[in-house]
Amino acid sequence: MKEEKIPIDRRVPLTPSQGKMLKHQFPQLEIFAQPSSIRCYTDQEYVESGIEVVENLDHCDILMGVKEVPIEHLISNKTYFFFSHTIKKQQYNHHLLRNILKKKIRLIDYEVLTEKDGSRAVAFGRYAGIVGAYNGIWTVGNRYNLYHIKRAWECFDLEDLMTEYPKVQLPAIKIAITGGGRASKGAMEVMNGMHIRHVSPAQYLTEYFEGPVFTQLNIRDYHKHKEGKDFNRKEFYENPENYQSNFLPFAQVTDLLIGAAYWDPNSPVLFTRYDILKNDFNIKVIADITCDIEGSIPSTKRASTIDDPIYDYNPSEDKIELPFTDEANITVMAIDTLPCELPRDASHNFGHQLMDKVFPRLIGRDPDRVIRRATITENGRLTPPFKYLQDFVDGK
Repeated sequence: MKEEKIPIDRRVPLTPSQGKMLKHQFPQLEIFAQPSSIRCYTDQEYVESGIEVVENLDHCDILMGVKEVPIEHLISNKTYFFFSHTIKKQQYNHHLLRNILKKKIRLIDYEVLTEKDGSRAVAFGRYAGIVGAYNGIWTVGNRYNLYHIKRAWECFDLEDLMTEYPKVQLPAIKIAITGGGRASKGAMEVMNGMHIRHVSPAQYLTEYFEGPVFTQLNIRDYHKHKEGKDFNRKEFYENPENYQSNFLPFAQVTDLLIGAAYWDPNSPVLFTRYDILKNDFNIKVIADITCDIEGSIPSTKRASTIDDPIYDYNPSEDKIELPFTDEANITVMAIDTLPCELPRDASHNFGHQLMDKVFPRLIGRDPDRVIRRATITENGRLTPPFKYLQDFVDGK
């Protein structure tokens, strides 16, 4: 189905060639595409791959998109796949979830499609990391007038983006990347592509380097037990209140922070506004890939957009200002639709994951209950794993 949420999203869950391959793999499967003038793949490309382009999807059993479907376009009694942004009780989608239940829609959310070990089955994380890190480097260049590179969205694809890398001429700055998942790995791809030296957290904290360097920080690197016990990953995820942030030593030597770590609201924040006000807090640019508003990074006061990608955070007054307003401010890049800047590559990567991890279980057998675990609503009710959303649905 076409994307109709504003701001627009040009990504697709399946590319034309992937649709063609799926029809060959599953002969009983019929695939249709709605016409769209914004999609990164044209209607004609779908037609040439043997996929019929039709406006009315009432005859379809399963509807797949990327972002939330506007309430007025939801079709009753269908199965939908999209990122619903409801599982954290996001208030702006309260009415969406209520209408999904009212229309007896079976909602399967990509975000909770997980394997037996809990790992995500499908995600756009790699391209969020690639674009987020690139945007962080772009922001540094603009803040200090060091170099000028194209925006990611101005590039046709990843290969085109990589031709911008040699233009980056960084001084001896230090870059910290938090997280160990797809987004942080995508960010490291950019660092390696720009030939920025990778150093260990210990080297990063204690050594001087003549050129730019980056380090990748896992949660154990910047959290410590409140009682002085050894870090235990299982305990951290089960009882995060037993831990506190130990990030400030890194903040004292970091110039660019690339935030790519998943954050649970019950976990410690990375640092506070009052930490920023300390004389030894060094960070001047933050590329917040995770974009948790008022979350682990206090300078992320709102999401930015592809059209308006950066803003300044004034820690003294705890408010947003125009970019590059004052040297004492932190410049923040917090676009929450980063993969949209490279939509063709991001869509191809995501579609490949769907073909590999989801369609065989959706059409064939699913012994690991991957589809079932990701089903939020069915027959007008929340499924058992998502009963915790009932008070959210009820407006309590």
